[in-house]
Amino acid sequence: MTIALDRRALMGGMGALLVAAKSPPVAPPPVAPPRLVKPPRLRPGDTVGLIEPAGFTDDGFDLDLVRETILAMGLKPKDAPHLAQRHGYLAGKDADRAADINAFYADPSVKALFAVRGGWGCARLLPYLDFATIRAHPKLLVGFSDITALHLAFAAKAGFTTIHGPNAASSWGKLSWDAFRAVAFDAETPTFANPPGTEDRLVQRSGRIRTFRPGVARGRLLGGNLTVLAALMGTGWLPDFTGAILFIEDIDEAPYRIDRMLTQLALGGVLGKLAGVIFGQCSSCTAAGPSYGGFTLSEVLQQHLEPLGVPAFQGALFGHVANQFSLPEGVQAEMDAGAGTIRLLEAAVT
Repeated sequence: MTIALDRRALMGGMGALLVAAKSPPVAPPPVAPPRLVKPPRLRPGDTVGLIEPAGFTDDGFDLDLVRETILAMGLKPKDAPHLAQRHGYLAGKDADRAADINAFYADPSVKALFAVRGGWGCARLLPYLDFATIRAHPKLLVGFSDITALHLAFAAKAGFTTIHGPNAASSWGKLSWDAFRAVAFDAETPTFANPPGTEDRLVQRSGRIRTFRPGVARGRLLGGNLTVLAALMGTGWLPDFTGAILFIEDIDEAPYRIDRMLTQLALGGVLGKLAGVIFGQCSSCTAAGPSYGGFTLSEVLQQHLEPLGVPAFQGALFGHVANQFSLPEGVQAEMDAGAGTIRLLEAAVT
């Protein structure tokens, strides 16, 4: 018996098979994380892994400075196998960058992972991560910006603390280093507050906060870069934000785009679940050119945050700035929107 095959159907079927063969694994359904696990604290002499899960570093000198920075912390840097690779605007292929993370979590000699830089690409890694291995070996993951995708996915699926703090290639000024050392090395529970401004002016402008709704709130700290968070909405890679204190920051986003992303969080049910909101620094977040009749960033934030009825303020020192706090994801914290402070209620490490 002869079976006639339709050419278009045949090609379509072959195409589907090829797509299935080349596509990354599908994200598993969300799994409720166990009770928060605390990774071991960092100690002088520890070996830490350097990863580039997003953008690449194009100058070897910059990587030398990163290694020297880690050494200056009293730690020993260990390069990921694909650290210096490049694939378009990414630091290597997705599977390779994810393999670096998986290998460091499986390596007992590596005590923590430092992202060298952000950029874009962490969300592309999520289906390739071995969360069974990651959960079995809790270690600090340190970084910010695009690293937010890893922080939130770890909060959802790994169940242990990570640190939203400077990337390894950041400048690590005194405030940044003191904050990180207190949280990651000394297991302290500091209260973070913006330092007083030092401008030569009668009334200080730098370091100021703006309170949208005063009050004190307690909950677990969750957050990071707003753009990355919005991009993960509707996926299985976000934790439950019920009762959380959300902290968010961004860079190079016009007020209308901040408006759009906050609207997405509101329509997606995130904002209505929160105990409080802290908006950090939004570097270069002004409208390009004249914006007569437009909204400022603070006006957009007020429109979204004030009606929530929970404590909310703007201006905390985290984001794309020279110095920033180290905020541990998942730990219980207290915010005072009137004073502009963030107080950790439990240590991030053991």
